[in-house]
Amino acid sequence: MKRILLTALILVPLCLGAQGKVDRLFFDMRGSFHQEITDGVYDSQLVGEHFNFHMMGHITPNLDYRIRQRLNKKVFDEKNMFNATDFMYLNWQATERWSFLFGKHAVLIGGYEYDAAPIDVYFYSQFCNNIYQGFTFGASATYSFAPGQNAVLQVCNSPLSLGFQSIYAYNLAWCGEFFPWWKTIWTLNFVEDKDKKICNYIALGNHMTFGPVLFDVDIMNRAGLGQKNFFFTDITLITKLIWSVGKWNICGKAGYETNSADNVDENGRPYDLVIAPGTQYIYAGAGIEWFPLGRDNLRLHATYFRDSALHKNNIEIGVTWRVDVIGKPSL
Repeated sequence: MKRILLTALILVPLCLGAQGKVDRLFFDMRGSFHQEITDGVYDSQLVGEHFNFHMMGHITPNLDYRIRQRLNKKVFDEKNMFNATDFMYLNWQATERWSFLFGKHAVLIGGYEYDAAPIDVYFYSQFCNNIYQGFTFGASATYSFAPGQNAVLQVCNSPLSLGFQSIYAYNLAWCGEFFPWWKTIWTLNFVEDKDKKICNYIALGNHMTFGPVLFDVDIMNRAGLGQKNFFFTDITLITKLIWSVGKWNICGKAGYETNSADNVDENGRPYDLVIAPGTQYIYAGAGIEWFPLGRDNLRLHATYFRDSALHKNNIEIGVTWRVDVIGKPSL
């Protein structure tokens, strides 16, 4: 971690003095007092959950970059030397309608739980928890066919690989809106696994805004090519509600995931390596957030959640804060 911080401190002045420009540089952190009650037995711990370094800027007016490094995550892995790096990419705005991105970025899978920054998520679905890597190296081409309407084609390392294993994912997305109050991240994904077999995801993320109320609905259907029952036997459904009242958010979230025990090939191998055949999983929780210094600088939260797998009552009280180095917005 010391080497990462030292490297960042060296790179930032160099970037400032070169042709490129640093538009934003900041750190954000989250820690909490986590408590569990299982069959009447109480346990607790103080934990540091996130510590991230962010840098964004431009090399030319049409060429920008982004870096996000998780400073509390194992940096080097034999199969993935960029294990702790979420974003490390260049984005070229070639024309008014076309842009091209290359480097490490999120695998383009639909859904607003999956799309959210990890520091903003208190508990995840099994799909998000079990996918091997949500950020991989790849390339994306985006065509803006109307204001707020983008079609994206992405080819990247498979999220089912442990690092760099010569297996890939081929993703097509529509990031747009039906109405100003209804935005979408809808994707069609063809994801290779270590045996070069392909699993298809149809992921429909919907984000709706009704005044102070935000409502997300994520729907995902998964099926291996050759699977007998292609629809509605391996699915994830997630709903989230946030009601903003002044400096407060009142939040609720629930999800349901299932994969039929029949979704295996002739050798008994699962078509879906993320959600195991025979899974029936439910999770739900609620919480409150308070933003005493503005919504980007300091957040306190208290949450409760429980799932059908571990049957634990999880209670968490914590704080998230950001330290701006360059590009601090006014409060």
